[in-house]
Amino acid sequence: MKTNHTFALLLFSCLYITTSNAQDLTQQFDAIVSESYKPDEPGATILVAKDGKAIYRKAIGKASLELDVDMVPENVFMLASITKQFTAVAILMLEEQGQLSLDDSITKFIPDYPTHGKTITVHHLLNHTSGIKNYTDNENFRDFARIDKTLDELIATFKNEPMDFDPGEAFKYNNSGYILLGKIIEVISEDTYENFIENNIFERLGMTNSSYGNTSEIVKNRVRPYEQNDNGYVNASYLSMTLPQAAGSLTSTVDDMLKWQNALTNNTLIKATTLDKAINGSTLNNGEHITYGYGLGEMNLKGSKGYTHSGGIFGTSTNGLYLIDEGIYVIGLSNCSCKDIGAVTQSLAATAIGKPFPTMKDVVKLSEAKMKQWVGAYEFEDDVIRHIFMEDGQLKSMRESESNTVFDIYPLSENRFMFKDGTIEYEFSKSENGKRETIFITGTESVGKEVDKPIPEAKKEVTLTNAVLQSYAGKYQLGPNFNVQITVDNNQIFAQATGQGQFEIFAENETEFFAKVAAIKIKFNKDTSGKVESFTIYQSGNETLAKKME
Repeated sequence: MKTNHTFALLLFSCLYITTSNAQDLTQQFDAIVSESYKPDEPGATILVAKDGKAIYRKAIGKASLELDVDMVPENVFMLASITKQFTAVAILMLEEQGQLSLDDSITKFIPDYPTHGKTITVHHLLNHTSGIKNYTDNENFRDFARIDKTLDELIATFKNEPMDFDPGEAFKYNNSGYILLGKIIEVISEDTYENFIENNIFERLGMTNSSYGNTSEIVKNRVRPYEQNDNGYVNASYLSMTLPQAAGSLTSTVDDMLKWQNALTNNTLIKATTLDKAINGSTLNNGEHITYGYGLGEMNLKGSKGYTHSGGIFGTSTNGLYLIDEGIYVIGLSNCSCKDIGAVTQSLAATAIGKPFPTMKDVVKLSEAKMKQWVGAYEFEDDVIRHIFMEDGQLKSMRESESNTVFDIYPLSENRFMFKDGTIEYEFSKSENGKRETIFITGTESVGKEVDKPIPEAKKEVTLTNAVLQSYAGKYQLGPNFNVQITVDNNQIFAQATGQGQFEIFAENETEFFAKVAAIKIKFNKDTSGKVESFTIYQSGNETLAKKME
C-alpha cells in the first residue's frame, strides 16, 4: 500500500496543535506500555521522538527486583544486537575515509583467515551473506559464554568450521560476521573496537551514558537483567561481555540512542548516500532482494517506510525503529528477555503517525449474514491458502499449514476484520466480476483471490496426563541467544521464546503439539531410553531443532 506521506505529516502535526491532543496521545502511549509492562516486574524504558525531539519518555517496572528499585529513564541497558548498527556505521566511516572498500576480501585485513577458497568480502559480513558459521549456534555456547576470551580466541572458535553456503548465495543472520568486522576495525585503526566506538562515536555525539559493556566496572543506573522460568523471574545467566563484542556488546540509554538516531538522520557521521546503503536492504548473487542492509533492516509500518533493528541477549530485549518520512523514532530497552518489546515499539510508532493498531475496543457488531458474505477460500501470491469460515457465530481464519491453526477474527467494519492483537487485518472486497478478494495486512500487504477449495480439517486436541506434560518442561535452545521455555501449569502446557509472550500449545498426540495463536507445530524428540532430548518446530515451511538444555 502506498501512503500519501504529505497527508500523514499534516495529520501528525495536527495532533500537536492543542495541549489536550498532546495529552491524549500521551495517554494512548501510556496504555500501550502498561499493557505489557507492570510496576512490580522487570520493566523497560521507552522514548518516542518526532523530528529529533522527544515527545514521550517513560520508565516502568523495576531496575532491580532484589533491591526493589524502580526503573528511571536514565537507566543503562545492554543494547544486544542493536550494537550491529554502530559496528556497521564504523565500517562505513572507514570506507568514506578511504581506509577500506566494501568489496575488499576479508583476507586483506585478516590474512590467515581460512576462506575455503571463497572470496568473502566486507559487504558479505555486513549483510549476513558470508556463509561463515555462526558461533552462537554452537550447542555448547552457554557453557563457554561464561569464559572471557580475547578477540582472536573468539574468532578461533568458528574460523575453521565448514561454511553454510557460498558467499552471497543466501541470507543467514550471523554474529560471527560482526565479530570479524570488529577485528577489521581494530586492524585498520590500530586500536581496540571499544576505544574506536567510544572515541569516534560516543564522545563525538555526546553519548555520555554509553559504553562498551563491562561487568566489572561500576556503571551508574545500570539495570539488573532477568529471565523467567517455571518459578518466576530469575537473574539472567552470566555472559562474559568479551563474547558479544562488535555483534552485541554496547550499552546505552534511551536518551543517548536518540542522539545516535539524530546523528544518522542529520548525516553527522556518514553521508546520506552512504546511509542509504545501510537502510535499503541488499541483494543476493541471484539478484534477490533481502531486507537486511548494513546493521539495519527495512521495515514498512502501516504503509510508512523505515528501518529497524532489535536485540536479544541474556536478560535483555531491545528494539529501535525509525519512520523516514514522518520523522518518528521509537526506542525501547527492557531488562527481561521474557517479553517482546518490539511489539510495543511498533504499536507506539503506529499510534504516533495517527494509524494506531486497532484493539478489541474498536470491534463492532455485525449480523451473521454480513459476516458470512466473506466465507470462502482465498489464494495469495505466495501460494498460501487462507480459509474464512463461521463457527458458533464467530468468524474464523485458517491458513493451510502444518498446524492448520484457527484464529478468531473480529469486525471493525462490514469488510474489515482484525486478529485479536490488532497487528493483522483482513480487508475484503468484491471485484468487478463479482469474485471476492481480500487484502491480508501485516507489516506488508498481500492480495488473496477467491478460489474453490474445501477447508481442511482443523487440528483436534487430545488430553495428556500431567506426568507426560511435565516430561517436556524445561529450557530448549532454538538459536543464538534464543531459547524456548516449556512450562506446565494445571495440566496446561505453555511455550515462551526469548523476548516474546507465553502461549499455550495443545497436544495432537503424545509427542506432537500445535499452537492456536500462530501456525506452529512442535514435535518432542526422545532418545532410546525415552528421555526428552529436543523438539522440532515447524513454522512457515521451515523445520528447526531445539536441543533441551535443562
